[in-house]
Amino acid sequence: MFENENRGQVGIGTLIIFIAMVLVAAVAAGVLVNTSGLLQSQAEDTSSDAQAQVSNQIDVVSATGLVDSSNDDIDTVTLVVKKSPGSDPIDLAEATIEYTSDSESATLTHAGATSASEFTTVSEKGDSATVLDDNGERVKILIDTSSVETSGGIGSGEGATLRVVDQSGATTVYGVNVPDVLTGQTYVRV
Repeated sequence: MFENENRGQVGIGTLIIFIAMVLVAAVAAGVLVNTSGLLQSQAEDTSSDAQAQVSNQIDVVSATGLVDSSNDDIDTVTLVVKKSPGSDPIDLAEATIEYTSDSESATLTHAGATSASEFTTVSEKGDSATVLDDNGERVKILIDTSSVETSGGIGSGEGATLRVVDQSGATTVYGVNVPDVLTGQTYVRV
């Protein structure tokens, strides 16, 4: 009447373990999807920031120095700048200039007038004195080197490095090289 046949039975314990494994897998999948979305968002932000730092460059069209006839030093350095092709609009009011010479170092911010810690801008060509929207626009950056330098300016044969950092963090470096002879000149290319 009773036969001993081997029959496979699914016990309640096995069923509970199977359901628990499915729930753990679902939670893990949810965490992975959420993490991948977060990482994608951070990667896009990093990518756009890196692209802005690489592409948002300022091109220096020309640089001149105003010679102080009393001591034959460069009192004011004027950079005429434009935005490089492919750059986003550049706001020079948000930019800083790191001024470094053999004897002085200063970080200059934008202001309405020049001083030992500030530079100013003037529109050369275009609508704004601070924002470069178009490749055809030109802005003059004026730096009062006689205020920055304790010796009264950049002397003949000397130089300085200007590192312009715009609002996106992009950096443009320009080297100012003063000619050896300044006597009798009012403006010189630097």
